Amino acid sequence: MSKKTIDTSGFSCPQPLLMVKKALESESQDFSAIIDTEVARENISRFLDNENVDYEVEKEPERYIFKIKR
Repeated sequence: MSKKTIDTSGFSCPQPLLMVKKALESESQDFSAIIDTEVARENISRFLDNENVDYEVEKEPERYIFKIKR
């Protein structure tokens, strides 16, 4: 089964955070999230840290890829 990817590109805050939060609540496997703004990256990082969720962030030219581990 392939991992799910949440693409929040083009959405303004707080929508990207809400999309990641919803996926975190519903997904039982690792998933990725595409984030295209610095503000959303900061908010999602802070949220995942507060929830003690393991993740990695890869910086690409115009976006960030969060690899969220379940």
